[in-house]
Amino acid sequence: MVKLESKKAQVVIGVRRSGKSTLCFNVLNKAQAKFAYVNFDDERLVRLSADDLNDVLKCLYQIYGDFTHLFLDEAQNIEGWHLFVNRLLRHGMKLIITGSNAKLLSSELSTYLTGRYNEIELFPFSFREFCEMEKVETTNLSTKTDALLRRAFDKYMETGGFPEIISGEETAEEYIDTLVSNILERDIVQRFKVRYKDAFKSLSHHLMNNAPCEVIYTALQKTFNFKNDKTVENYVGYLYQAYLLKQLRKYSTKSSERIRNAKCYPIDVSLMNARKDAFAKDNFGWRLESLVYLAICRKYGVGYDVYYHKTESYEVDFVVCHRATVVELVQVSYDISSEKTLNRETSALVKAGTSLKCDKLTLVTAFEERELEVQGQVIDVCAAYKWLLI
Repeated sequence: MVKLESKKAQVVIGVRRSGKSTLCFNVLNKAQAKFAYVNFDDERLVRLSADDLNDVLKCLYQIYGDFTHLFLDEAQNIEGWHLFVNRLLRHGMKLIITGSNAKLLSSELSTYLTGRYNEIELFPFSFREFCEMEKVETTNLSTKTDALLRRAFDKYMETGGFPEIISGEETAEEYIDTLVSNILERDIVQRFKVRYKDAFKSLSHHLMNNAPCEVIYTALQKTFNFKNDKTVENYVGYLYQAYLLKQLRKYSTKSSERIRNAKCYPIDVSLMNARKDAFAKDNFGWRLESLVYLAICRKYGVGYDVYYHKTESYEVDFVVCHRATVVELVQVSYDISSEKTLNRETSALVKAGTSLKCDKLTLVTAFEERELEVQGQVIDVCAAYKWLLI
């Protein structure tokens, strides 16, 4: 998390409206830190360059007096911001930086601030955070509290984890439509000077409607009549950079195959079912799979990689690796009441476990939980409404 006394810049990245600024303010205020704040998303500051930032610093001292911490919100909006940050770090200023574009931040950070920053990736609220906000009991479950937790899970599957939706400040559909529109237009179309604006937006909604899905550039090129698949690759990359979508690569020893056969998932389940043209409202399996992927990313974090595994005969949703070692295989199925479904999902886990030399096998369902032994391997069947609390 954010380390206020570190000499490294604290960089919080994630999709817009996920609570990055609120998190930083809470940490600063709790520590009673003397800090100054500037929001580079303010339209009055959009034309600033790195040369103007020293004047901004002077104004901040006039407004706040002396301060030990400087909070730069949406820093990537200012070209050359990293030069300003580097200079402040050399002079001992403690910095907190937020941003909502992965590439603009990470490429400049790795180039100019190597070893001088701590990166924190922030997602919309997890199910545990959702329950805390809704004041739902998550431990020592009785008949009543277990039922209330299940009810909260159903609601989370519907609304997702954006804080302002959970708090009831706005309806999910209005909020998500506005958020997606702003990200597509301001953060992508305008910033990257997207040439085929309408086709790009259609592509974006198509991917959100069909996630989780394999992203096949040549097929998308034909569907949306782009001139070449490189344009599609660039446009999909913009969606990853803006955190609307999160990439999941295929498990393979060949790097070209990992990149070429990637899947995409929405950064929050509300993008699948709260948009006005969403088509995943009744597909609980898609939504649960997306929630599980994001939970795995939160749980394992830095130092771990997540893939999917697919052969000609079976597929496993998630392969968690630490360096070259597979540490967990996770399969997702909303409902395993059908014997055919149960056999398919467990068979895939067992085959993958043998092939990838992994004995931690997990099958996440909506509400069912038990332990299975299949062909000498133990599979932990977990109820999502409890498993998501990890």
